[in-house]
Amino acid sequence: MAKGRRSLTIRELTVGGLFAALIGAGAFLKITLPLQPVPMHITLQWFFVLLAGLLLDKRLAGMSVGVYLALGLVGVPVFASGGGPSYLLRPTFGYLLGFGAAAYAMAWLCESFQVSRFGGLLKVSAAGLFIYYGIGVVYYYLICRLLIRQEVTWQILLFNCFLLTAEADFGLCLAAASAAVKLRPAVMRILDGRG
Repeated sequence: MAKGRRSLTIRELTVGGLFAALIGAGAFLKITLPLQPVPMHITLQWFFVLLAGLLLDKRLAGMSVGVYLALGLVGVPVFASGGGPSYLLRPTFGYLLGFGAAAYAMAWLCESFQVSRFGGLLKVSAAGLFIYYGIGVVYYYLICRLLIRQEVTWQILLFNCFLLTAEADFGLCLAAASAAVKLRPAVMRILDGRG
Protein backbone atom coordinates (compact mmCIF):
# COMPACT_ATOMS: atom_id res chain seq x y z
CA MET A 1 0.00 0.00 0.00
CA ALA A 2 1.29 3.45 -0.90
CA LYS A 3 2.48 5.63 1.92
CA GLY A 4 -0.20 7.98 3.22
CA ARG A 5 -3.11 6.01 1.70
CA ARG A 6 -5.59 4.44 4.03
CA SER A 7 -8.14 1.72 3.47
CA LEU A 8 -11.77 2.63 3.06
CA THR A 9 -13.86 2.21 6.19
CA ILE A 10 -17.04 0.13 6.32
CA ARG A 11 -19.04 3.36 6.40
CA GLU A 12 -17.26 4.67 3.30
CA LEU A 13 -17.75 1.39 1.45
CA THR A 14 -21.43 1.40 2.38
CA VAL A 15 -21.98 4.99 1.27
CA GLY A 16 -19.98 4.39 -1.92
CA GLY A 17 -22.04 1.27 -2.66
CA LEU A 18 -25.23 3.21 -2.03
CA PHE A 19 -24.23 5.84 -4.59
CA ALA A 20 -23.30 3.14 -7.13
CA ALA A 21 -26.77 1.61 -6.63
CA LEU A 22 -28.48 5.01 -6.94
CA ILE A 23 -26.67 5.74 -10.20
CA GLY A 24 -27.79 2.34 -11.50
CA ALA A 25 -31.39 2.97 -10.41
CA GLY A 26 -31.27 6.36 -12.11
CA ALA A 27 -30.78 4.60 -15.47
CA PHE A 28 -34.34 3.23 -15.27
CA LEU A 29 -35.87 6.69 -14.81
CA LYS A 30 -35.40 7.85 -18.37
CA ILE A 31 -36.80 9.56 -21.41
CA THR A 32 -35.59 8.04 -24.69
CA LEU A 33 -35.02 10.32 -27.66
CA PRO A 34 -35.27 8.21 -30.87
CA LEU A 35 -32.41 9.80 -32.79
CA GLN A 36 -30.17 8.54 -35.56
CA PRO A 37 -27.62 6.99 -35.63
CA VAL A 38 -28.07 6.17 -31.92
CA PRO A 39 -30.96 6.92 -29.53
CA MET A 40 -30.09 9.28 -26.66
CA HIS A 41 -31.47 9.11 -23.13
CA ILE A 42 -32.24 11.68 -20.47
CA THR A 43 -31.88 9.84 -17.14
CA LEU A 44 -31.54 10.53 -13.44
CA GLN A 45 -28.10 8.92 -13.44
CA TRP A 46 -26.50 12.35 -13.83
CA PHE A 47 -28.32 13.61 -10.71
CA PHE A 48 -26.80 10.85 -8.57
CA VAL A 49 -23.36 11.29 -10.16
CA LEU A 50 -23.63 14.99 -9.26
CA LEU A 51 -24.51 14.14 -5.66
CA ALA A 52 -21.57 11.73 -5.45
CA GLY A 53 -19.23 14.46 -6.69
CA LEU A 54 -20.68 17.13 -4.40
CA LEU A 55 -21.00 15.03 -1.22
CA LEU A 56 -18.13 12.54 -1.24
CA ASP A 57 -14.36 12.88 -1.33
CA LYS A 58 -12.64 12.35 -4.68
CA ARG A 59 -11.58 8.77 -3.99
CA LEU A 60 -15.04 7.69 -2.84
CA ALA A 61 -16.84 9.59 -5.63
CA GLY A 62 -14.60 8.02 -8.28
CA MET A 63 -14.96 4.58 -6.70
CA SER A 64 -18.77 4.83 -6.64
CA VAL A 65 -18.97 5.54 -10.36
CA GLY A 66 -16.23 2.98 -11.07
CA VAL A 67 -18.20 0.24 -9.30
CA TYR A 68 -21.31 1.21 -11.26
CA LEU A 69 -19.41 1.06 -14.57
CA ALA A 70 -17.78 -2.27 -13.67
CA LEU A 71 -21.16 -3.80 -12.82
CA GLY A 72 -22.59 -2.67 -16.14
CA LEU A 73 -19.62 -3.88 -18.16
CA VAL A 74 -19.73 -7.39 -16.63
CA GLY A 75 -23.34 -7.70 -17.76
CA VAL A 76 -25.57 -6.40 -14.96
CA PRO A 77 -28.22 -4.34 -16.84
CA VAL A 78 -27.61 -1.04 -15.01
CA PHE A 79 -27.04 1.12 -18.08
CA ALA A 80 -29.93 2.90 -19.83
CA SER A 81 -29.95 0.25 -22.58
CA GLY A 82 -28.75 -2.84 -20.68
CA GLY A 83 -25.17 -3.82 -19.95
CA GLY A 84 -22.25 -6.03 -20.98
CA PRO A 85 -18.80 -5.48 -22.48
CA SER A 86 -20.24 -4.71 -25.92
CA TYR A 87 -21.47 -1.44 -24.40
CA LEU A 88 -17.91 -0.14 -24.92
CA LEU A 89 -18.66 -0.09 -28.65
CA ARG A 90 -21.77 2.07 -28.30
CA PRO A 91 -21.23 5.72 -29.22
CA THR A 92 -23.02 6.84 -26.04
CA PHE A 93 -20.67 4.94 -23.69
CA GLY A 94 -18.46 8.03 -23.54
CA TYR A 95 -21.11 9.75 -21.45
CA LEU A 96 -20.80 6.96 -18.87
CA LEU A 97 -17.02 7.42 -18.85
CA GLY A 98 -17.70 11.12 -18.42
CA PHE A 99 -19.65 10.30 -15.24
CA GLY A 100 -16.50 8.93 -13.60
CA ALA A 101 -14.26 11.81 -14.62
CA ALA A 102 -16.89 14.39 -13.66
CA ALA A 103 -17.58 12.86 -10.23
CA TYR A 104 -13.87 12.72 -9.40
CA ALA A 105 -13.24 16.28 -10.66
CA MET A 106 -16.24 17.72 -8.80
CA ALA A 107 -15.19 16.06 -5.54
CA TRP A 108 -11.63 17.32 -6.05
CA LEU A 109 -12.90 20.87 -6.63
CA CYS A 110 -15.12 20.72 -3.54
CA GLU A 111 -12.20 19.46 -1.42
CA SER A 112 -9.58 21.79 -2.85
CA PHE A 113 -11.65 24.96 -2.58
CA GLN A 114 -13.81 23.90 0.41
CA VAL A 115 -17.02 24.51 -1.52
CA SER A 116 -20.19 24.17 0.54
CA ARG A 117 -22.59 26.95 -0.51
CA PHE A 118 -25.15 26.78 -3.29
CA GLY A 119 -23.36 29.15 -5.70
CA GLY A 120 -20.06 27.31 -5.41
CA LEU A 121 -21.71 23.90 -5.68
CA LEU A 122 -23.55 25.04 -8.81
CA LYS A 123 -20.27 26.20 -10.39
CA VAL A 124 -18.66 22.86 -9.53
CA SER A 125 -21.69 21.08 -11.05
CA ALA A 126 -21.38 23.14 -14.23
CA ALA A 127 -17.68 22.19 -14.45
CA GLY A 128 -18.70 18.54 -14.05
CA LEU A 129 -21.32 18.96 -16.78
CA PHE A 130 -18.64 20.34 -19.12
CA ILE A 131 -16.36 17.34 -18.42
CA TYR A 132 -19.22 14.84 -18.77
CA TYR A 133 -20.37 16.24 -22.12
CA GLY A 134 -16.84 16.81 -23.39
CA ILE A 135 -15.88 13.16 -22.94
CA GLY A 136 -19.28 11.98 -24.20
CA VAL A 137 -19.20 14.01 -27.42
CA VAL A 138 -15.60 13.09 -28.28
CA TYR A 139 -16.24 9.37 -27.66
CA TYR A 140 -19.46 9.53 -29.71
CA TYR A 141 -17.62 11.11 -32.62
CA LEU A 142 -14.71 8.64 -32.50
CA ILE A 143 -16.89 5.52 -32.31
CA CYS A 144 -19.16 6.72 -35.11
CA ARG A 145 -16.28 7.70 -37.40
CA LEU A 146 -13.74 4.96 -36.65
CA LEU A 147 -15.83 1.95 -35.70
CA ILE A 148 -19.29 2.33 -37.21
CA ARG A 149 -17.90 4.27 -40.19
CA GLN A 150 -20.84 6.65 -40.04
CA GLU A 151 -20.49 10.27 -41.08
CA VAL A 152 -21.11 12.55 -38.11
CA THR A 153 -21.39 16.24 -38.81
CA TRP A 154 -20.81 18.98 -36.28
CA GLN A 155 -24.55 19.74 -36.49
CA ILE A 156 -25.41 16.20 -35.37
CA LEU A 157 -22.89 16.43 -32.55
CA LEU A 158 -24.19 19.82 -31.44
CA PHE A 159 -27.88 18.96 -31.69
CA ASN A 160 -28.07 15.24 -30.80
CA CYS A 161 -25.20 15.05 -28.35
CA PHE A 162 -25.54 18.37 -26.57
CA LEU A 163 -28.51 20.67 -27.18
CA LEU A 164 -31.25 18.06 -26.79
CA THR A 165 -30.14 16.93 -23.32
CA ALA A 166 -27.97 19.70 -21.84
CA GLU A 167 -30.85 21.85 -20.60
CA ALA A 168 -32.37 18.94 -18.65
CA ASP A 169 -28.95 17.99 -17.29
CA PHE A 170 -28.29 21.57 -16.20
CA GLY A 171 -31.65 21.45 -14.39
CA LEU A 172 -30.31 18.41 -12.55
CA CYS A 173 -27.20 20.47 -11.67
CA LEU A 174 -29.48 23.06 -10.02
CA ALA A 175 -31.39 20.36 -8.14
CA ALA A 176 -28.24 18.55 -7.01
CA ALA A 177 -26.52 21.74 -5.82
CA SER A 178 -29.62 22.63 -3.83
CA ALA A 179 -29.88 19.14 -2.33
CA ALA A 180 -26.15 19.00 -1.57
CA VAL A 181 -26.32 22.16 0.57
CA LYS A 182 -28.76 20.36 2.86
CA LEU A 183 -27.22 16.87 2.66
CA ARG A 184 -23.50 17.71 3.09
CA PRO A 185 -23.56 18.06 6.90
CA ALA A 186 -25.44 14.75 7.35
CA VAL A 187 -23.18 12.86 4.92
CA MET A 188 -20.05 14.26 6.60
CA ARG A 189 -21.35 13.14 10.01
CA ILE A 190 -22.05 9.64 8.68
CA LEU A 191 -18.64 9.31 7.04
CA ASP A 192 -16.89 10.66 10.16
CA GLY A 193 -18.71 8.11 12.32
CA ARG A 194 -20.81 10.70 14.13
CA GLY A 195 -24.13 9.93 12.45
